[in-house]
Amino acid sequence: MRHFLSLTDAGPDGIAAMLADALDRKAARSAWPKGKADADAPLAGHTLAMVFEKTRTRTRVSFDMAIRQLGGSSIVLDAGTTQLGRGETVADTARVLSGYCDAIMLRTDDHTKLEEMAHHASVPVINGLTDNSHPCQIMADLLTIIEAGKPLPGLKVAWLGDGNNVLASIMEAAGLMHFDVVAACPQGFMPPEQDVALGKGRARVVGTAAEAVEGADVIVTDTWISMGQAHADTKLRAMMPYQVDAALMAKANPDAKFLHCLPAHRGEEVTAEVIDGPQSLIWAEAENRLHAQKSVLRWCFGQIG
Repeated sequence: MRHFLSLTDAGPDGIAAMLADALDRKAARSAWPKGKADADAPLAGHTLAMVFEKTRTRTRVSFDMAIRQLGGSSIVLDAGTTQLGRGETVADTARVLSGYCDAIMLRTDDHTKLEEMAHHASVPVINGLTDNSHPCQIMADLLTIIEAGKPLPGLKVAWLGDGNNVLASIMEAAGLMHFDVVAACPQGFMPPEQDVALGKGRARVVGTAAEAVEGADVIVTDTWISMGQAHADTKLRAMMPYQVDAALMAKANPDAKFLHCLPAHRGEEVTAEVIDGPQSLIWAEAENRLHAQKSVLRWCFGQIG
């Protein structure tokens, strides 16, 4: 049984197989209605339980449509309307859901909850996001980069802003897929050393935005104020020198692309001129959550990789 808690669970070969599968399946259904199942419906009869302890738009809709296009179905569970919200343990919930469904996707805060879910579940468990990592988002990002004609080996990715869960998974991907990540983060908001170590020597942190983007092929940022974070004003002041604007984009390679996992706050982490401009791939990136997660689901069931 395969869990997808991190990119390392799949490894380089698994990631490559999922990306190839996502490209093929996306092309095969070009111009089809979104709700039409893939021709082979490889997960027909399978049900995905989606458990949410954090707010969502892209994660819920993309996973719901992913399992539908693969021929299966989904059940959505909010912590506030389930026994999880009343104190039932993650372990008990994992055992119960394993008896009803064929896979579980969890979007939560504490990464240990995800690990506990996987430990006690008898079906595959997928990381829909934790405070530690966001591997499904990075699968979509890698797919988007490849579609833009940029091979992963030797790529330079610049990250601007907070040393958060998304950056952790980008650094992990760099170590697995042999590209470089240079992150510019303000003091007090740098990634922990264990996240940088995931890059296996291909990830580093620098002090200025200009240094990070020099020669970059892809520039990535994220919302500065995450759900539930306090001291927003102090953080915003610290982050402003790392805003992605047209002047900063001009310091990267001429054909550099811009990514943002959304939701975005124009005028904070990025200007409207950049995120809505010709170098931005954010809408393809958002759609690719669907296509990448279809292949994650298939990998979990041993159909690829």
